[in-house]
Amino acid sequence: MLDEKVLIVDDEKLVRWSLVQKCQEWGYQALEAEDGTSALRIAHRDTPDLILLDVHLPDIDGVEVLKRLKESGNARAVIMMTADPQLDDVKAAIKLGAYDFVGKPLNFDELIVTIQNALEATRLRTEVESLRGEVRRRTGYRDVIGISKKMTDLMNFVRKVAASEATTILIQGESGTGKDLIAKAIHYQSTRQDKPFVAINCSAIPEQLMEAELFGHERGAFTDAKAMKKGLFEVAHGGTLFLDEIGELSLLLQAKLLRVLEDQVIRRVGGVRDMQVEVRVTAASNRDLERAVREGHFRQDLYYRLAIISIFIPPLRERKEDILPLADFFIDHYNKKFRKSIRGLTEETRRLILNYDWPGNVRELKNAIERAMILEEEPVLRPVYLPFSVSNSAPAGVTAFEQTSAPAAGNRPLPNGRWLPPLSVPEGGTSLEEVERALLELALQKAGDNQTHAARLLDISRDALRYKMKKFGLIHAEEEEVSARPEPSV
Repeated sequence: MLDEKVLIVDDEKLVRWSLVQKCQEWGYQALEAEDGTSALRIAHRDTPDLILLDVHLPDIDGVEVLKRLKESGNARAVIMMTADPQLDDVKAAIKLGAYDFVGKPLNFDELIVTIQNALEATRLRTEVESLRGEVRRRTGYRDVIGISKKMTDLMNFVRKVAASEATTILIQGESGTGKDLIAKAIHYQSTRQDKPFVAINCSAIPEQLMEAELFGHERGAFTDAKAMKKGLFEVAHGGTLFLDEIGELSLLLQAKLLRVLEDQVIRRVGGVRDMQVEVRVTAASNRDLERAVREGHFRQDLYYRLAIISIFIPPLRERKEDILPLADFFIDHYNKKFRKSIRGLTEETRRLILNYDWPGNVRELKNAIERAMILEEEPVLRPVYLPFSVSNSAPAGVTAFEQTSAPAAGNRPLPNGRWLPPLSVPEGGTSLEEVERALLELALQKAGDNQTHAARLLDISRDALRYKMKKFGLIHAEEEEVSARPEPSV
């Protein structure tokens, strides 16, 4: 049995009875209404998958019922029925979204095919809308991870750009910063979200093929042009064309691109007819385009046309607050992909990835986490599986009370470029345990009694910190139960 519900709306009792019998025979749930008012009430209550709606009803005209159903969202598919089809009624119903018209007396062999086609079209439309929603969720702002002020300011700006009518946008940033992700976020959160998002890497296509790739070609335009081909501007009509690494385009193609941006008109290679296109062009480059303009490698007029809206993505080394949230995001991603249950990073791993400059930016961090996730067999990621460049970026050692500002008198330099405040031994001497206790108290004070932060300052695990706190009487029995609870991650 099928689950679809069919509402039959007709003022003739015999017609309703015969349709109810047939719908049940075909495996559908059958509902019935004798007039337009009843139909609207039942549709609101039961939201049928398909409605068989007579044009001529005693109270409300069938076309008016269709209009109200569509406005309320209570009709997914409607098939109109009439013994006397009037052209105006047909045109009005089709314009309002009716799937089809069937004539009376009804031919049940034709009707079942029409019902099946209407329901299949509805299922496909629902599936497409669901997939589009999933794409929007996956490529929206949630995938752009960042808690730093630089990234929150950037994403606030990106939201404004997405909502605007800007037709050209330039995204700049070092390789691996996520320029493509920002481009997708702009598209899928804009009014163009249901139109195509088409991307091309300008450095990956040979110069002699690039023009045909962008603008298309006619049959016979060159040796291998055996058939007409649409260019990416045509494919992206109504949506977004993302030109990655635009700085690699030749000066000749830059001139042709500028004409398209100015006039929104293209001509296929080998063609004689101009075609109008409506496309938002988002371009990206990891090159300094202003410098390229000064050196004569990039057209100044094209640069100014693209840079009407300019977005710069800061490198990861300038927003280190985002490193740990990004690492957590990638761990969650690869847990699902590799069917693992890694809980997080060891303290030493956290220290190493925070000290590293990440010249390859977010892409390099993602690759490092993926590598470690593949190799790690413990429930946390250990430094042993980090890439050599990361694990050797800073020496292990004392991390407590290091200073990054200019050294004060008596401070001692550390190998990683930071400074340690001066240490001294009292006249009468002291024990290492007393020094350890003093450091422990100072770390807790500096961390505002947050045990996770204090452990990080001392470069030890939280369990080790709590052991030492109990050892020196810094944790009381009545606090044991509360302090043993895991603290929220910060």
